[in-house]
Amino acid sequence: QVQLMESGGGLVQPGGSLRLSCAASGRIFGTYSMGWYRQAPGKQRELVATITSGGSTVYADSVEGRFTISRDNAKNAVDLQMNSLKPEDTAVYYCNVQGTRQMFFTYEYDYWGQGTQVTVSP
Repeated sequence: QVQLMESGGGLVQPGGSLRLSCAASGRIFGTYSMGWYRQAPGKQRELVATITSGGSTVYADSVEGRFTISRDNAKNAVDLQMNSLKPEDTAVYYCNVQGTRQMFFTYEYDYWGQGTQVTVSP
């Protein structure tokens, strides 16, 4: 079973930076995207950024230009560099792996980390 281990969350002041890391244990088969989602209290979980196996990225409008997602395919790891943090970025951030594996049928999978708290406050 694949497990995603997140690290790097914490408390920072507005304008500060954090780097979130996520490393997968176990094998991940097939073609997959990696990404980060977040959920603030009372709100739905939302996409922050994703990166495909080929390196194509998608960012939420709210983080475009401030956050950078990257991946290390050899390590099955994904990072999120967060700069110019705002109080609105406060949330639990979840690592995600989503992909497909071709067997006798196409199997779709979706793995999630346990979440790491990011708090941006004066």
